[in-house]
Amino acid sequence: MMKIFPILWNERNGWQADASAGEAHLVIYFASPFALAKTDVYEYLRGVCPAANIIGCSTGGEIFGVEVFEQSVSAVALQFETSWTELAATSIDHPEGSHAAGSALAAKLPVNGLRGVFLLGDGTRTNGTALVAGVRTILPEAILLTGGLAGDGSDFRRTHVGANTPPAEGMIAAIGFYGEQLTMGWGSYGGWDRFGPERTITRSKANVLFELDSEPALQLYKRYLGEEAVNLPASALLFPLTVRPDDKEKSAVVRTIVGIDEAKQSLTFAGDVPQGYIAQLMRGHFDELVDGASRAGARAAQADRVCLALLVSCIGRRLLLGQRAGDEAEAVSAALGKDAVAVGFYSYGEIAPHETTGRCELHNQTMTVTTISEA
Repeated sequence: MMKIFPILWNERNGWQADASAGEAHLVIYFASPFALAKTDVYEYLRGVCPAANIIGCSTGGEIFGVEVFEQSVSAVALQFETSWTELAATSIDHPEGSHAAGSALAAKLPVNGLRGVFLLGDGTRTNGTALVAGVRTILPEAILLTGGLAGDGSDFRRTHVGANTPPAEGMIAAIGFYGEQLTMGWGSYGGWDRFGPERTITRSKANVLFELDSEPALQLYKRYLGEEAVNLPASALLFPLTVRPDDKEKSAVVRTIVGIDEAKQSLTFAGDVPQGYIAQLMRGHFDELVDGASRAGARAAQADRVCLALLVSCIGRRLLLGQRAGDEAEAVSAALGKDAVAVGFYSYGEIAPHETTGRCELHNQTMTVTTISEA
């Protein structure tokens, strides 16, 4: 049976880790930009777990159990009985290279015995839609693919990913889980409401939106935001877009703005916003977001099994929930049950199968849960 050792760092108490973690085979960590500046995360974890694969990223907030932090390191060490992991990493300089980077990354993971992949990408240099598509050109559809894009608080300047190396910019990494005794589950749900008219994306390129109903996208978006427009792009996290093909209502995904271009009057998203798709604004309410988190946890739950739960939630949810962010962590934990150990982070994009279609997608503004257990 898999053994799970939570690890936590904050400035007040320093590192807190179980001495038994030294025999771990895998360490997954999520570190705030503040923590990365204050302590050498990789050096410490390598010292505690000398033989482990170590993977992690920077965040927009950290989840540890039922608590949410902003200046910490939330980590977990895993010791397997019969299962094993393989680590892969590659570099990326620009979103246009995301598809090729995803393919190159996936090609480094042996397929024989592979049960699932947890993927982490640079949150400011990656087009998450293209990254997932690139990975999927290599991995069989039956392999579960989940993960998220690294965060930088709400600054959208620099994000970091590490894979058996100190975390760095321009990195994409994946951990592959192997073994017949390994069981993986997933859940992903939002809880946002649509409002305002539906509009057609009349001009876009990949993840850059130029026009909605032939009107400059940024101009229209600012009109909706009103006084909040001066706080772009951070204020856009509170008002994402849902996009879908004209004839496929159930295939809708949510997209969050990660950058704006005043000269081009364009909006840049974490994933693709295809031309011809239908777009509509969204807004969130506390209770519905928490209920969505609970639904994601229930979907991923593994009854009566000790399991690790990796929670990837969107930075936009963190900003909207504010001091109530812990409510969604509590809701997930309650849905998972007492045998689950939860760690996670707030991201610039979540990777998981679509709740309706089952096809792996980049999501925004969702709570995504991946569970891992060993019989």
